[in-house]
Amino acid sequence: PEMDHHTLAYLFRGLAAAGAWGCFDEFNRLTTSVLSVCTIQFRTLCDAIRAGSGRISLGGQTVNLDLTTACIITMNPGYAGRSELPSGLKMLFRPIHVVRPDLIPICENMLMAEGFENAKLLASKIYAFYSNLAEFASSQRHYDWSLRSVKIVLLAAGELMRRTPDLEEEAIIMATLRNMNESKIVDADQNIFDTLIVSLFPGVDHPPSSQAELELNIRDAITKRQLWPEPEFIRHVHQLSDILRHRHSVFVLGDAGSGKSECWKILARATAMRYENVVDINPKVFATDQLYGAVVSTTREWKDGVFSHTLRSFTTREDQDDKWIILDGDLDAHWIESMNSLMDDNKLLTLANNDRIHMLPHMRLVFETADIQHASPATVSRAGVLWIAATDGRNWRNVIAAWIQKKEVSDHVKEALHFMCEEYIP
Repeated sequence: PEMDHHTLAYLFRGLAAAGAWGCFDEFNRLTTSVLSVCTIQFRTLCDAIRAGSGRISLGGQTVNLDLTTACIITMNPGYAGRSELPSGLKMLFRPIHVVRPDLIPICENMLMAEGFENAKLLASKIYAFYSNLAEFASSQRHYDWSLRSVKIVLLAAGELMRRTPDLEEEAIIMATLRNMNESKIVDADQNIFDTLIVSLFPGVDHPPSSQAELELNIRDAITKRQLWPEPEFIRHVHQLSDILRHRHSVFVLGDAGSGKSECWKILARATAMRYENVVDINPKVFATDQLYGAVVSTTREWKDGVFSHTLRSFTTREDQDDKWIILDGDLDAHWIESMNSLMDDNKLLTLANNDRIHMLPHMRLVFETADIQHASPATVSRAGVLWIAATDGRNWRNVIAAWIQKKEVSDHVKEALHFMCEEYIP
């Protein structure tokens, strides 16, 4: 939405002069007024190519035209923040509808590429796992059983096999499916999830954890922050660590008071991250231009936004330490959709002035929010999900337990306080 017709004319002139192919991702996120002007610009380009002209004039400037140039656009119609393409622009493009991918041969080939010998059987089990979850699990906005989710599991399985070559292949796939998907499962679907794991991998035991040192560091961080070392909370911290190891972006979801902030703060302390390497931003307090930056209309100069400045500053640092950008606030289509190319495998943020900021391997995006109802499925599929439930009263009990633990009274008094809280607090 930050792009205007001047920027598009600049892009079309560059493509025409270079004879390059340009792919405009999420093209229908441009505003209606910009799309109307784009119709005229692209029709001029198409007419010049048909006429075999050697020169073309766009946006008041004339450049040489290489007839091999072409433009491709991708769209997700029907989602929030999308515009309807003008009929004149639709006529200039040939529509191609992408169908559902065939997961079994894709899984089989990727498993063979990762070094699995029994790839055919394992691919069928992975397909059965995801297809049954999609059919029998409840409908949740943060559930994603698409090809992106499957791909991450296959890559993680290959990494686990190289790290523990003595494990059986079925145990590796079973452990990876559980570790990469259990963090997003709500309580109502936990029984379905466990049943699928047991039925698809009968008699296969879960391999022992190799994160004993991280466990000690997590407990030490919890003690230093004077929190209660509740096992479920510690499990969530481990799950966040697993997700961040394999994905560079993650949604931490849960109601207020569920422990979302403490989860990533404990993990940051447990992994000895430096304070300046974690930046917490609330995107809802900024306009989109203030978040990503904008071109000043009078001078055509670029002014970085808060997020683009932070991302750019992280990429220019020489050290290779882990760096996190925490986006703490409600999601909406006005700002989250602009991160799609940054959240997928491209790891690239394209700004309205055509600057491209590449996300480095040691950088991570953490979205802390209550829900993702305004995010499109395309956005949800690009990130891992950690779901922290707050419906069983466990979270307020942890707060009370931490408060009682800090009181300088006898153990008998602490036990009495625990009893009275359980008895009289609903």
